[in-house]
Amino acid sequence: MKKLIYLDNAATTKTAPEVVEAMLPYFTEKFGNPSSVYSFAAGNKEVVSQQRDIIADVLGAKSNEIYFTAGGSESDNWALKAAAEAYGDKGNHIITTKIEHHAILHTAEYLEKRGFEVTYLDVDEDGKVSLEELKRAIRPTTILISVMFANNEIGTLQPIKEIGKLAHENGILFHTDAVQAFGQVPIQVDEYQIDMLSASGHKLNGPKGIGFLYIRKGVKIRSFVHGGAQERKRRAGTENVPGIVGLGAAVKRAAATMEERAGKESSLRDYLIGRVTKEIPYCRLNGHKTDRLPNNANFSFRFVEGESLLIMLDGKGICASSGSACTSGSLDPSHVLLAIGLPHEIAHGSLRLTLSEETTKEDIDYVVDSLREIVGTLRNMSPLYEDFMKKEHK
Repeated sequence: MKKLIYLDNAATTKTAPEVVEAMLPYFTEKFGNPSSVYSFAAGNKEVVSQQRDIIADVLGAKSNEIYFTAGGSESDNWALKAAAEAYGDKGNHIITTKIEHHAILHTAEYLEKRGFEVTYLDVDEDGKVSLEELKRAIRPTTILISVMFANNEIGTLQPIKEIGKLAHENGILFHTDAVQAFGQVPIQVDEYQIDMLSASGHKLNGPKGIGFLYIRKGVKIRSFVHGGAQERKRRAGTENVPGIVGLGAAVKRAAATMEERAGKESSLRDYLIGRVTKEIPYCRLNGHKTDRLPNNANFSFRFVEGESLLIMLDGKGICASSGSACTSGSLDPSHVLLAIGLPHEIAHGSLRLTLSEETTKEDIDYVVDSLREIVGTLRNMSPLYEDFMKKEHK
């Protein structure tokens, strides 16, 4: 079997063995429906509550503020649509950014068709939101600000604490999509004045198909999925007990290893960035140099097509991405890279490498050596590169 180096952990992560182990009994032995009254099922109701406690503890929240969902996209949809519905009598204006995940952007577009006004904030060349611009965007009718904690493509961390403060000073709800950040960087909902927060299990070595939405007590959010009375009558559907147990185990593990993992990953990330930017000409790092996720590196290579780059890396057993995995079927350049000011042709030549705790220095060396060779090969096939080099050497 050829060597496999998985550097697409922002798309999904390997479910940790201890997480799988924790889940298994809930498929075959402890399979009861938590809503049933008999004691066999009551144990599962208790287990679901315990996982809620684990997550709440990590966020500095209360257990009854954690609502289980099918993942980050559902949590984002719920936060925006339900806030718009509940607070629509107070105002019809929502503020978000141009670099959000499509789960936010497409939901915002959906709300625009239903009479809401949405301001999409620009970001600077590092992908950061300007607090001054945010201040200017606030209107008397603004009911919600939704800004992601960390960007899924370029890894830039936003000034969440300052945004939370600004939102609360103006009596506006604040939601953050923390799908990439939760379990990677410390988050305290009270300190950051967050009213709603979305997270997903499969980004932190948990299972797919499970996530949660934190909703601060007192926020008037109604049901999103109608039916039974699960999740304190706010989200119908039989609880995904194995998934919830897996999520709890993954969150517990992520919190316990966060500091050590972040140290190791950021050190390897900086080594990777250093080698790539030094050894491959006409290349740029995308995202903030320091305020970024510990495991994220995103580059643009001039005169190279991102898709070709991925195919050739795959041939060497390297799994990477040219943007968000959710839109990788699209031929359009990344909306995030366009928002930070990259021209189309450079945005097309982008590569995202996201590390895990299992990534080694040897892996990085192999990837950089392969990358240097592949970029060289692709540029030699590019008439644009040939013309550019002729001009350079005149």
